[in-house]
Amino acid sequence: MPQQPDRKKTIYFWIIFLAVFGVMNVLIYNRFLKKQVSEVGYNVFMKMIDEKTIKEAALSSTQIIFEGKDGVIYKTGLMEDANLYERLYKSGATFGAEIEEPMNPILYYLLTFGIQILLLVIIWRLMMRRLAKRSGDDPDLLSFSMSGGRGRGTGRIYVKSKNDVRFKDVAGEEEAKDLLTEIVAYLHEPEKYTEIGATLPKGALLVGPPGTGKTMLAKAVAGEADVPFFSISGSEFVQMFVGMGAAKVRDLFKQAKEKAPCIIFIDEIDAIGKKRDNSLSTNDEREQTLNQLLSEMDGFEGNTGVVILAATNRPDSLDPALLRPGRFDRRIPVELPDLKGRIDILRVHAKKIRISENVDFETIAKTASGASGAQLANIVNEAALRAVREGRKVVQQDDLMESVEVVIAGYQKKNKILTNKEKLVVSYHEVGHALVAAMQTQSAPVTKITIIPRTSGALGYTMQVDEDDRNLMTRTEILNKVTTLAGGRAAEELIFDEITTGASNDIEQATKLARAMVTRFGMTEEFDMVAMEVLTNQYLGGDTSLVCAPETQTRIDRMVVDIVKKQHEKAKEILQQNIQKLHEIAKHLYENETITGEEFMEILNSSENTLLTNPEA
Repeated sequence: MPQQPDRKKTIYFWIIFLAVFGVMNVLIYNRFLKKQVSEVGYNVFMKMIDEKTIKEAALSSTQIIFEGKDGVIYKTGLMEDANLYERLYKSGATFGAEIEEPMNPILYYLLTFGIQILLLVIIWRLMMRRLAKRSGDDPDLLSFSMSGGRGRGTGRIYVKSKNDVRFKDVAGEEEAKDLLTEIVAYLHEPEKYTEIGATLPKGALLVGPPGTGKTMLAKAVAGEADVPFFSISGSEFVQMFVGMGAAKVRDLFKQAKEKAPCIIFIDEIDAIGKKRDNSLSTNDEREQTLNQLLSEMDGFEGNTGVVILAATNRPDSLDPALLRPGRFDRRIPVELPDLKGRIDILRVHAKKIRISENVDFETIAKTASGASGAQLANIVNEAALRAVREGRKVVQQDDLMESVEVVIAGYQKKNKILTNKEKLVVSYHEVGHALVAAMQTQSAPVTKITIIPRTSGALGYTMQVDEDDRNLMTRTEILNKVTTLAGGRAAEELIFDEITTGASNDIEQATKLARAMVTRFGMTEEFDMVAMEVLTNQYLGGDTSLVCAPETQTRIDRMVVDIVKKQHEKAKEILQQNIQKLHEIAKHLYENETITGEEFMEILNSSENTLLTNPEA
């Protein structure tokens, strides 16, 4: 959460305090400590009288304090001297007045540090009181202290959204916005629901991959409802000392109830909401915090007007007690945007930059299939940066297309120089992918082939873009995809009778697809519809674990190898039957480094070679 306003106030406070501290020290030093006392004998006093170097003297019943014309203060004992006053008078000294002694060091430290610390406390209390008064009317940021366990902590929360985030600013998540609209309506007119006896769900859980806009949706709800917005991350509850996290939860809910109706938003709630178990490695502080959160949610009454929103990309790790009815009983998926959603997101972010009127957002959205809202925002920003580097004042279609490739594969490595042999191998490798894809049915069309190295480590790549978003894949489509992935290695073997390390990523992806066919998709006759593998953390890339006997794992490995080998042989067969086109397109790519999908299809469909065949799947 932004903390800039409090940081500025703290900096100003310390500047003022240090200035006052310095001025007071200088004044006290000049007033009390600058003049030092030198204790001397009476003979020195008599000599200075004769030399007329005494400026002022004060006589008491026991001692004489006198100041020389050099500014030094002296002290000596009083002796019986009947002519003392007469001699002082003749020397021109002023006597009879008191000379103030320098301050005692202990009294000096009490005066300097004691008063200044007291002044510090008074100024700090006044600032906090003024900030608290502001927060009661129309605050930007409220500081609240939370105590518990053995220590004390301070947290910061938004109390009112002032960034004008509304539903119109969040594109591509229409279903999520529809589900959240009911919460906004309840916060606006709760009596409509209470009259009929309905109660709004206390908690709504926003679930989805990173970068899909869960936090922005929560802010949009607060913006639309125009209510205070308390925001805190789940990790801020977890402290070193047991009990502090639970104290923070109590304090947060106490203030939320005081400012109801309002919204509490807990980001990354899985930091405190993980499943409880009996393992020895349990975290007592996290469990106490979770128990306190459950207790606070149970303590809500139906008409308090406090709505809890939480976000996570690990819903499978949450404790079941959090998800039961009466707590987080509404689950709102915030998925990756579809084609229309990507177009809308691109248009929203394009309003922030100067962009050409002839930009085709649909083409960009199709190319960026699978991108999240955050990635699409980055694509638009990268396009603007590229336009500046190229010396243009508006963003064009080429800038956006290149920025898609930057997000997907990284920047071009202009200092990466391939040898002629390596360049030729990469050319045949990439054309092998493209040619195999083009020769199969139910494969996405090729839109670009390049052999320009990228910062992701790729020496080249073949881009395929589907006309529409695909939610389901058939067995034939998956097998064709494995065949396409094997096309690069097959081209190397066919042309050079040798293989390279360039196919490592292809091998990894092909193996992953083949294994999923066997273990998760039920696409083999031997195992039929039995799941041999489970998927966890689906929003964070997906982790898989086998749930079968060791003997079954051996059979699975054998079946995966058979699938990949069969599709590898199919790729070789396709390229062998279209060897002339393989040479022709690879030569064109070697010379130009990049060819578009239109150029690829033009060469492929030219009349120079009409013996293009498509083997049976």
